[in-house]
Amino acid sequence: MSFLQAPPTLGNQYDADAAFRSLLGRLLSPEVLREVQPSLREMGRLAAELYPAQLADRRNEPVLTQWEAWGSRIDHIELTPLWRTAERIAAEHGVVATAYERAHGRFSRIHQFALAYLFAPSTDIYACPLAMTDGAARVLLDSGNRALIDRAVPRLTSRDPARFWTSGQWMTETAGGSDVGRSETEARQDADGGWRLYGRKWFTSAATSQMALTLARPAGNPPGGRGLALFFVETRDGDGRLRGIRIDRLKDKLGTRKLPTAELTLEGTPAVPVLGLSDGVRNIAPMLNVTRTWNAVSAVALMRRGLALADDYATRRTAFGAILAEQPLHADTLAGLRAEWMGALHLTFRVAELLGAQEAGELDGAGRALLRVLTPLAKLTTARQAVAVASEVVEAFGGAGYVEDTGIPMLPARRAGALHLGGDHERPFPGHPPRAGLRRGDGDGARGGATVRGGGRRSRAPPRGARGAAGGGRGRRVAGGCDARGPSGGGGGRAPIRADAGPRAAGRAPRVTRAVGDGSRRARRRVRRAPSGAERHGPHPPSSAGGSGGCPAARGHGGIPRLIQRNGFDPE
Repeated sequence: MSFLQAPPTLGNQYDADAAFRSLLGRLLSPEVLREVQPSLREMGRLAAELYPAQLADRRNEPVLTQWEAWGSRIDHIELTPLWRTAERIAAEHGVVATAYERAHGRFSRIHQFALAYLFAPSTDIYACPLAMTDGAARVLLDSGNRALIDRAVPRLTSRDPARFWTSGQWMTETAGGSDVGRSETEARQDADGGWRLYGRKWFTSAATSQMALTLARPAGNPPGGRGLALFFVETRDGDGRLRGIRIDRLKDKLGTRKLPTAELTLEGTPAVPVLGLSDGVRNIAPMLNVTRTWNAVSAVALMRRGLALADDYATRRTAFGAILAEQPLHADTLAGLRAEWMGALHLTFRVAELLGAQEAGELDGAGRALLRVLTPLAKLTTARQAVAVASEVVEAFGGAGYVEDTGIPMLPARRAGALHLGGDHERPFPGHPPRAGLRRGDGDGARGGATVRGGGRRSRAPPRGARGAAGGGRGRRVAGGCDARGPSGGGGGRAPIRADAGPRAAGRAPRVTRAVGDGSRRARRRVRRAPSGAERHGPHPPSSAGGSGGCPAARGHGGIPRLIQRNGFDPE
């Protein structure tokens, strides 16, 4: 019994990612790419170096100490060693600051999110407080509140770890949840004109942040979202004591266990209105748009990390007389996952490109509408893809993928699964998305989508793999490049998505066998013949995992139209 399996390893994550480098070469001018490349290569090196530290830190979690030995309430949260390292690296390398230094104008956002893409997978979701920090800086700058801008923004965008602040985003309450308008936190004005907050915030991520933006209802305001106001809170005083805040507990939650998510009680917490005493939900919206983009970048980054490990392992593991990389069915599985990730990568950085142009004042009306549509779609789509791809990556390691000590189970269970959080649900906006920006030729709105037919209109659907908006009166929605009305279709004989189904459309589809893991298990199913006259890829039975309907994209195998068109079969 002398055999020992070599584990997967990581090299420089910038140099090893040819698809990412190619994308940056298309998005950035040669001069800008030359200037930003050293910082990206350095972050790629750090990402590889942090990976062993991440594995060593696997069992550590934040710890809340509410009382010190002699009875004083302190509510101190001790972070994990990896998180403390991540905070320093994030500040020094400008993972937030790059977007606000604006050294490259509209391209600064692409540079920043490229850094975040390389940084996030090795730092156990430290991207979460960075996302809220970035969003808070954006909100404060947009507010025009000069006192708060001068006070907070230089700290939120600092490269000095001793000066750097992170920000929380306190919205969720037990009464409201996603129905933010039901918030019960009350803002009361003192005799001296200051404001204090009273209430309970049920789910506050990054509870160790130095500040937060939060919603509260000024006394006397009407119910609903318009009666809420947006407030700025500094969490601790000059001596490090919490300012009218009690940390009741840390959340024992699925996924981001390194992230200190807390339940807080506000007991007269000093606060400053950011922008008036109403319309708080509208005023915090710029923060949500930034955090959604961060969410998409993190999801794509986690997909890439799983594939990097699986690809390396496939060159080290031998089964049935050959390394996995040379086993056709295993290679086909990884190729499908890689295509899924590449589609998500391009979608996400299209959003980053649009966001940078908007902040530089270089986006027209159609572009702004497109950004408004793509931001929640990218967040939702990539979150679902990350779970599916990461789960499939686990199987690519065979039994070793389910052993906690390898670190592989962290991909779907502890990180990717948590990307669904953040306030977005099945439909990012009610009814059809705004049509401006989705028409052919409007601000590049025609990129990468399939043609949707239905209701007498033609528009562009999101790229395959996207789960889109509700489809008006017929209740249709676009999901992963297939008709998501369910296995039975319904609503007429013609599916709304038109695509070349290749040989399948002309005749019988072949039987497909796909190896799973290292070849120890095989899944077989006959891909059914497309119905006569249909213009879709073919029906897909419901996933045995549930929750994703019959769409292969939700199971991690959508988003590969060229493979379907070339071979005429669903590669699952």
